[in-house]
Amino acid sequence: INGYFSSSLGEEFHQSIQEERYGIAKHGKDWGYKWAQTDARFDVSTEPHEPNRHGWVVEIDPSGQRTPKKLTALGRLKHENAELVIAANGHVVVYLGDDERGEFLYRFVSRDQYHPNKDNAELLHDGELFAAKFHDDGTGEWISLKEAGMPDDEALIFARLAASKVGATTMDRPEWVAVNPSKAEAYVSLTNNKYRGDKASQPLNMANPRKKNPYGHILRWTPQNKNHAASTFTWDIFLLAGNPTQHTNLFGGSSNINTDNMFNSPDGLRFDAQGNLWIQTDGDYSNKNDFAGMGNNQMLMGNPETGEIHRFLVGPRECEITGLTWSLDQKTMFVGIQHPGQKGGSHWPDGGNATPRSAIIAIKRDDGGVMG
Repeated sequence: INGYFSSSLGEEFHQSIQEERYGIAKHGKDWGYKWAQTDARFDVSTEPHEPNRHGWVVEIDPSGQRTPKKLTALGRLKHENAELVIAANGHVVVYLGDDERGEFLYRFVSRDQYHPNKDNAELLHDGELFAAKFHDDGTGEWISLKEAGMPDDEALIFARLAASKVGATTMDRPEWVAVNPSKAEAYVSLTNNKYRGDKASQPLNMANPRKKNPYGHILRWTPQNKNHAASTFTWDIFLLAGNPTQHTNLFGGSSNINTDNMFNSPDGLRFDAQGNLWIQTDGDYSNKNDFAGMGNNQMLMGNPETGEIHRFLVGPRECEITGLTWSLDQKTMFVGIQHPGQKGGSHWPDGGNATPRSAIIAIKRDDGGVMG
């Protein structure tokens, strides 16, 4: 949503609270993609409700037998991924991060239960949306957006405002959520947050413990009674990314971060079938100052039981590593390489003077075994 809409009214444009929270250009300054300059659809002075049509999860049937649908019950926000799991009580749970500094972590719980022998196509259209509140004692709770006192449709369209009203915890830019297939726990990547500890709405807390958090961290939680539909959970920090060559305090990272695996800005998260956590980064690749020695964006593998972190691959210059899946036999891993050379420093994958291109790479073991 952020950066796509602005107003042709210039300084006469005054943001509403809703427009400000959803990144509509302030005071008519077209700071984003400037689409409104060429397409009136993105000019809120002529199409004031158009932004409300954007920011939804869209479900696409790969068979092509069903029309794509917006899943409005999952809320309108800056979605990064939607992690689905069947809870112990049979309800479908979808975890959702809002990829903006100081926004929230959400959970959708379906009204109806999943039945393997029935048509479950409508399960994600009816249910309840919650926002997470993390207490400093290592416990947490899911608060229904219904408690915001807003009409249901308004609470979904302006989920950010509803989450603020119910007192959810502002997070350090929550992006991907990954659910462990081996046990009842989930992880969220908190990429970074230059406003943490500076803005009154984003105070330091145990779940977001570093001021102006430049490196990011990964937080995990375990639902009560191993049921992802439960209203409470316990949580801890799986890792604090950091640079131990530059800092000896919290900014040097947690105890499982060292000079061989240090990184910043965790983004993509995905578990393999063996229960290994794969971590992809989208951060500062300057290799200078606070980020000296970190190099390009990368992908790492974490052991949820021991906390060990090992670097697996490093991307080309100026790229983001994002997206991960496997072949059905788990012997081929597919990884997304996005916007390499976005500042002119790479010509990947063709080299020479070729235009850099985003691509999917396929990785196999030399022995033909399972990737994981």
